[in-house]
Amino acid sequence: MKQFDIPEFYRSPVIGKVKAKRKLEDPRKQNFSPTPLDFGKISFLIPRHFGFCYGVENAIERSYKAIAENPKKRIFLLSQMIHNPDVNKDLLENGLTFLQDTDGKQLFPFEELTSEDVVIIPAFGTTLEIENKLREIGVNIDTYNTTCPFVVKVWNRSEKLGETNHTIIIHGKYNHEETRATFSHSSSNASSLVIKDMNEAMFLGEYILGAKSKMDFISYFAGKMSESFDPEKDLIKIGVVNQTTMLASETQEITEYLRSVMIEKYGSENIKEHIADTRDTLCYATNDNQSATIELLNYDADLAIVVGGYNSSNTSHLVELLEQKFPTYFIKGKDEIISESEIESFNIHTKSIERHSNFLPSKQNVKIIITSGASCPDSIVDGVIQKLLGYFELENSIETVLEHL
Repeated sequence: MKQFDIPEFYRSPVIGKVKAKRKLEDPRKQNFSPTPLDFGKISFLIPRHFGFCYGVENAIERSYKAIAENPKKRIFLLSQMIHNPDVNKDLLENGLTFLQDTDGKQLFPFEELTSEDVVIIPAFGTTLEIENKLREIGVNIDTYNTTCPFVVKVWNRSEKLGETNHTIIIHGKYNHEETRATFSHSSSNASSLVIKDMNEAMFLGEYILGAKSKMDFISYFAGKMSESFDPEKDLIKIGVVNQTTMLASETQEITEYLRSVMIEKYGSENIKEHIADTRDTLCYATNDNQSATIELLNYDADLAIVVGGYNSSNTSHLVELLEQKFPTYFIKGKDEIISESEIESFNIHTKSIERHSNFLPSKQNVKIIITSGASCPDSIVDGVIQKLLGYFELENSIETVLEHL
């Protein structure tokens, strides 16, 4: 795996050693058990996979490279580089300007760009419409295009499906940057439809089986279909691809459900003519992080802390998994830990910040699961660990614990 050149302050002496040891012991990523860090009165369970992925590290490296290589030019980020406030804040402090927010709202007019300006495409990629607009201005969008290769893989698979007259079913959040980009690329090659979850997949299945009318379908999926989408002819052959930050298990569940619908309608002997095998579009990093989080559910802990940006899709799914078993707190970093008794956490269901009292239990030995999303630097996780350690008398020093990993 390539080693990326990213600023040192993104790295962590604690988490870095844990990851290095696991990589040495398990280079093929076969063991998903967590790593325990036992300090005596407080201990942590660190999952096998978490934090920066290939696509994120690549995006960060190329963004700082753009800054270093263009000292006299205006440098723009199309939108947030990744969904982490600390990373984006540092890039802005280094002189970059956002062209859009995460919803696609214009913050800086395209009309004021020139061919001399540098524009960085974020890891999520962008739409063909925006690509074409920037090229018309004369902006070079290839040198610093940081679109994740796994996102590009989904686009390429969609193109292949279009060539065989499959309609593309995108499992994703319609307004997410990556889904908007994937929808733009897929709909240029084939009829395309975005579904958010199993409920929407079941509505789609009910239409295919004749339990819903065409008007029901058009009303339900308004704004989520490609132009001139005709459900009567566009749902005979389908293929499911995903927004790479969605739950891989949910994408697979949706695909298997739609496969069963097609079998019911057309018969198992004809299934290959009606739904494509698209398991190869799942992002390995998202899948590994989610599998490692699911493994944590087999262990005992007093609480779980998930660190990352509140608008990060993949991070919210880690919260969703952990809260099935543990009191789970979703925080941006150490500053959300107000004291040893209070913490401010983001509620993924109400989309609001909540303050919790007595989040650390009053007991002899407290065990905490701690993990982070794919866009969260290890240094921020390290800061959370260090702050929590400050509330306890340690029986084992950090150095001792790391020596005995």
